[in-house]
Amino acid sequence: MQTVISIFREVRDPRDMNARHDVGAMLFVSLAATLCGAKSCVDIADFTEANLEGLREIVDLSHGAPSHDSFSRLFRLLDPVELELALRRFGAALREGLGLGAAKGVVAIDGKSLRHGYERGSAYMPPLLISVWDAQTRLSIAAHRAPGGNEVSGVLEVLKTLVLKGCIVTADALHCHPKMAEAVRATGGHYAITLKANHAPLHTAAEAAFARAAVGGRLAFVESRESGHDRHEWRRVSVIPRPAGAPDFPGLVALGRIEAERRLSNGKVETGRRYVVLSKRLSPARLAETVRTHWSVENGLHWQLDVTFHEDDARSRKGYAPQNLAVIRRMALDILRSHPSDKSIARKMKLAAWKQSFFFELFTYMR
Repeated sequence: MQTVISIFREVRDPRDMNARHDVGAMLFVSLAATLCGAKSCVDIADFTEANLEGLREIVDLSHGAPSHDSFSRLFRLLDPVELELALRRFGAALREGLGLGAAKGVVAIDGKSLRHGYERGSAYMPPLLISVWDAQTRLSIAAHRAPGGNEVSGVLEVLKTLVLKGCIVTADALHCHPKMAEAVRATGGHYAITLKANHAPLHTAAEAAFARAAVGGRLAFVESRESGHDRHEWRRVSVIPRPAGAPDFPGLVALGRIEAERRLSNGKVETGRRYVVLSKRLSPARLAETVRTHWSVENGLHWQLDVTFHEDDARSRKGYAPQNLAVIRRMALDILRSHPSDKSIARKMKLAAWKQSFFFELFTYMR
């Protein structure tokens, strides 16, 4: 717990010098409230007032409980870069406490719109946060604000600040461009990025190369079949070396292809085929695992934030408040997930609110 408080104390206070409440204390109680189910600044203020005596034993609340306006003003003014740096220091401390080293497996990158975090009249462009997600440990690595809602620029910015040696960085077709490939390789990692017709010359070359390999009988593949939720799915994954004459693409070593068929209970059949650019030659089985692992950023992070933390319904919209509160939610999710109990995230949140000993137990996994 003291580690988290120390991290928050390093955040630069954007308010005037005569601000009454300590910024580190306000950030800590915001995190504590979120762990216990708070969804807004009003909830955070109510949580602080209801638990004032206990919180005073942990942080400096000598001027009483801050009002919801005080919390709103802090998150509105706080530079998102400051809180993103706090998230990274927090992540490093959490990994150390859990006995984890640096990320080594699949690192999934995806953008998430804060759907209701827009100013009046600007519903068409809500804030966008770039999630960098360690799929193996299911912990956040970074949460970067995309400038002007530009996901491509936001991803390139955050990659400049990361070291991902030994990782396979995955992303969707929006990021299949040379600058992304160069940025990933500059981090020390390798890429596995979906290739669609948005990169027409390379996509055409991939189609032709796989067709030639299939005719020549040189196409190794792995197949899988799954059934569940009244669906039957079949996938075939194959990998070939970079074909001669393929368009220039930084670091390109191989191409992958995923063919899929889904049969629904109503008899409808859906088929699809997609390609993947690779800077490292993977076996078909490893590529299949990598592609499936990428989607944990949706199921394990974005889904939890929307369903359990109600992020899509969050109405904080002024200044930097949407992005800053989103970072607090990611910290809370990482803390809850790190607790070894097999209870769901939602149940752990309720226990943290109802049982003080469990609340304190959540912080024992950080040094």
